[in-house]
Amino acid sequence: MRTKIIRVAEGKQSTLSQLYIDGIFQCYLLEDKIREVKIPKQTAIPEGNYTLRRNTWGGMNAEYRQKFPKLHKGMIEINGLPNFSFVYIHIGNTFKQTAGCPLCGFGFELVNGDYQVLRSKDAYQMIYPKLLAIAQGNEKGISIENNFQF
Repeated sequence: MRTKIIRVAEGKQSTLSQLYIDGIFQCYLLEDKIREVKIPKQTAIPEGNYTLRRNTWGGMNAEYRQKFPKLHKGMIEINGLPNFSFVYIHIGNTFKQTAGCPLCGFGFELVNGDYQVLRSKDAYQMIYPKLLAIAQGNEKGISIENNFQF
């Protein structure tokens, strides 16, 4: 699988992951807590194999088109998730900003028992073109696995 999210740590309400493309570390990702029973907009994506696609019709497109006029060609959506829809890789720093989506960052910190990602906008601008190329290419697969290390 070309694109992989590996979860490495859990906070009280947060989950920290690493994003790899072709086996090379790209950035950290932050999600909500992993839950047995899904709570809308407050639950991490289940482990599994999914696809990436470019979404040009979701509500975040206008906001990102304005924020990144030269970069944005549509949101990068993780598609094929059970009981989830409109799950985008986007910018933000804390689990309160995830709404069930992974947030990207170039670093992380643990604050009051929960992880936060840092320099999210910078990380997004770096990974977006790579993820867009994957979403528009032939090998669109993305795997999500738990491998908690700390």
